[in-house]
Amino acid sequence: MRVIQTLPELRQALQASGCAFVPTMGNLHEGHLSLVRQAGALSQPVVASIFVNRLQFAPHEDFDTYPRTFDRDCTLLREAGCDIVFAPPERELYPEPQGYTVQPPAGLADVLEGHFRPGFFNGVCTVVLKLFNAVQPAVAVFGKKDYQQLMVVRGMVRQLALPIRIEAGETCRADDGLALSSRNGYLSAAERAEAPALARTLREVAAHLHAGATDCAALEAQAMHTLAQRGWAPDYVAVRRQRDLGEPVPAEPLVVLAAARLGTTRLIDNLECMPMAG
Repeated sequence: MRVIQTLPELRQALQASGCAFVPTMGNLHEGHLSLVRQAGALSQPVVASIFVNRLQFAPHEDFDTYPRTFDRDCTLLREAGCDIVFAPPERELYPEPQGYTVQPPAGLADVLEGHFRPGFFNGVCTVVLKLFNAVQPAVAVFGKKDYQQLMVVRGMVRQLALPIRIEAGETCRADDGLALSSRNGYLSAAERAEAPALARTLREVAAHLHAGATDCAALEAQAMHTLAQRGWAPDYVAVRRQRDLGEPVPAEPLVVLAAARLGTTRLIDNLECMPMAG
């Protein structure tokens, strides 16, 4: 496995190879590694990037303290079958202030995560487009755990006519149901014991929908209340269409999405579910 830090070296190593690509911010866990293995089954070679992207962090968020575990990450990537790790220093991707940015449509990017983290998807799209231009993959794999991000990236690739196939990887979970996340390491022991309640809440909402419930607003409000009663500070629990995160309508596949803070740690999760009854 090669570790590459500069764009010229990366381009020389790949040379229109039609690779598979998995972008990450490092601090890897089994969820990331499952995406790398999925990528390896789709195309060769497999390239993973490690880059903590300042543009997607608000001033009050954890850019400076975000865990950076580069040596461990490289070991895990090598074991997962990665061929090239692209780990540019910040000045390599941003040699000058980034005046040109990618602004995704407000209807998709300014709701849910975008509402609570203004500018987040602008930063995501800008760095992903830069990485796509650098790596020029045939296929890129993104996890469903960041469901809205997956939808935003798919839309960018489609509307900008990028010659890249976007594949989705299923969410990896701990045995107790907690979605794996780099930020789970922030949780105290007591918070880690409570954290699976977020996934349980999503399953309860999905079960009501599967049983024919149609009052999504009531389900969302009850889920928010349940989390708050358990000591969480929920930002949202939302039932949306899978295809575009629009408001639910009968007979369309749905996804239940949630974001909530437990102590000082903000967790997100989602669960796809069967359509409402018509």
